[in-house]
Amino acid sequence: MASRQQVSTPDFDVLVVGAGLSGIGAGYRLQTECPERTYAILEARESIGGTWDLFRYPGIRSDSDMFTLSFPFKPWSNDDSIADGPAILSYIKDTAAEFGIDEKIQFRTKVISADWSSVNSVWTVTVEDRSSNKAVVRTITASFLYACSGYYDYNQGHEPVFPGIDDFSGLVVKPQFWPENLDYTGKKVVIIGSGATAVTLVPSMAEDAAHVTMLQRSPTWIGVVPKTDKVADTLRSALPAGIAHKVVRTKNIMFNMGVYEFCQRQPKLARKLFLGLTTKALKDEAAVAEHFTPTYDPWDQRLCAVPNGDLFKAIRKGRVDVVTDHIDTFVPEGIRLKSGKVLEADIVVPATGLKIQLFGGVKPTVDGASVDLHENFVWQGCMLTGMPNFALCVGYTNASWTLRGDLTSRLVCKVLNEMAKVGAASVVPVPEGPLEARPLLDIASGYVQRALSDLPQQGHRGAWRVRQNYLIDSATTMRRDLHKTLRFTPASGAVAKDVVKASA
Repeated sequence: MASRQQVSTPDFDVLVVGAGLSGIGAGYRLQTECPERTYAILEARESIGGTWDLFRYPGIRSDSDMFTLSFPFKPWSNDDSIADGPAILSYIKDTAAEFGIDEKIQFRTKVISADWSSVNSVWTVTVEDRSSNKAVVRTITASFLYACSGYYDYNQGHEPVFPGIDDFSGLVVKPQFWPENLDYTGKKVVIIGSGATAVTLVPSMAEDAAHVTMLQRSPTWIGVVPKTDKVADTLRSALPAGIAHKVVRTKNIMFNMGVYEFCQRQPKLARKLFLGLTTKALKDEAAVAEHFTPTYDPWDQRLCAVPNGDLFKAIRKGRVDVVTDHIDTFVPEGIRLKSGKVLEADIVVPATGLKIQLFGGVKPTVDGASVDLHENFVWQGCMLTGMPNFALCVGYTNASWTLRGDLTSRLVCKVLNEMAKVGAASVVPVPEGPLEARPLLDIASGYVQRALSDLPQQGHRGAWRVRQNYLIDSATTMRRDLHKTLRFTPASGAVAKDVVKASA
């Protein structure tokens, strides 16, 4: 039951959860587009950066260009278009410091629960505060809750059951929890997987390891991309930083969307193109046919990028082998495959993917009742039916995360400003008719398919459809009439305006 105790003034107008790319971007938009609103950012870890502070494995880097992954309001000035983790982390920290966003962050403050009160129009967020020597449980109240904590579990990746793994005499190292100062010099390494993490680890570890084997069950589409952008370098030398950044960002958005649409509309031609480029990079048609020809079409799953073809160069030099097979069992000396072959290893790295988890695993409640996220629909890719004054930031599956992240933060600010304009204490998405339920993330990647039953759903039209198309979103998101699909309500409980209208 909802509490009858009135909360006159919440601690903050907006509470942002997460101090990674999304959270820092949200802070900037809140203080520039909603300057009258107070906000705080809660971060469970000890520092800024999110993903880019958590992952420390060798070679960690972006898998999309930094001109689109960076913020539109903070030009990317590094030489590399595909940047390493430390450079990205430094960029995020510099951005937070430059705009004073770091002063709004409460570190070592983990959200335990969040409950919305319809009576008080307020979120009560319970946190475990470890900012001092002793953990303290306390509550924070806020009018609006914005989840910018990403969409995967920081505490656990996807961990398949490997038969006999306890018999292995070597070391098993999980990429998500890479040991500090791990010495793999002269070691035999087997990396299980063929996704973004694996194709990053393989060439990086091959520089010092005796030999690296990439063991995959099936091939993944891999594209060679330049580590630096020559066009960007030319523009940055001739134009002011802000203008150059905008031009390069637009160029890259158009190119990346063009490649994606080409793959979706002409899958046979896309297969031929990518296989030709891979053969050119690897210079071994037989190897391409066996290890780099997926059964699915390009961009049915996220495309893996290798800067300057580093993976293929390592294979050509003989420092890396690729094996396409299934694991039978671990043995003391390594891994025995279904084919009977044994891959000897001193170190095994299971780069087997992420585990999706929204809002850091917290299960929000409304008036004390749990909310089944899967039964609810996403509005404009960020707000949820049945969840007043709540938004979440989820990036694109086919483009840089920050493109949608920034759009979402701007949209949240637009909603907040409209609430102030109409005198509303709460707002919630309301469908203007029955919706046809569709998966939130329409991509065949394993980490998405494993989580579909836990994710909210998208609809089939209008504001309820989550398009993976930045060009359409950028043209429509900020122009949509909020009052067609949102219900604004004042503190008294009466509808503030005739705000739920029939769809045009």
